[in-house]
Amino acid sequence: KVGPQDVIEILVFKVPELSRAVQVADNGTVNLPLIGDVAAAGRTAQELERDLVKRYGAKYLQSPQVTVSVKEYNSQRVTVEGSVKTPGVYPVRGKGSLLQFIATAGGLDPNADSTVVVFRNTGDKRSAAKFDLSAIRSGSIADPAIQSGDVIVASNSAIKETLNNILKVLPLASFAVL
Repeated sequence: KVGPQDVIEILVFKVPELSRAVQVADNGTVNLPLIGDVAAAGRTAQELERDLVKRYGAKYLQSPQVTVSVKEYNSQRVTVEGSVKTPGVYPVRGKGSLLQFIATAGGLDPNADSTVVVFRNTGDKRSAAKFDLSAIRSGSIADPAIQSGDVIVASNSAIKETLNNILKVLPLASFAVL
């Protein structure tokens, strides 16, 4: 669904003056030539297409062909942080799972363990769920669906971090001495 701050592209076949890329305003509308403000937030691209066909067809065009697509998802995002290679805020494009978002963040870094916590706001309540990525990969538990607004935190293994730090400090030649 389209949300505030998303950028949508509207193409009107054989009418380039009406075709454009527009950003959805904070109030959820887009302003278009001839028809003015149109509610876009909370609707799918197809729902918006049908509405624009009706509006342009009512007064201005005969059998208009309108295509709407989302160019930038700015309203629906997931935060991935902790022991991943590329922590950041990632757009939600359709349905996504925990493993997909971990992969989008470049995977786990070498110091990570397989424990991940997902924080989710539901109404005015905040909840958290802990998942074991090894169990998800083996198929013993399902890969959970991730929703817009979720925060995924990959935990760090203190043992792995300590071992990696020791290996960085020790020169290669000292192994033969041990």
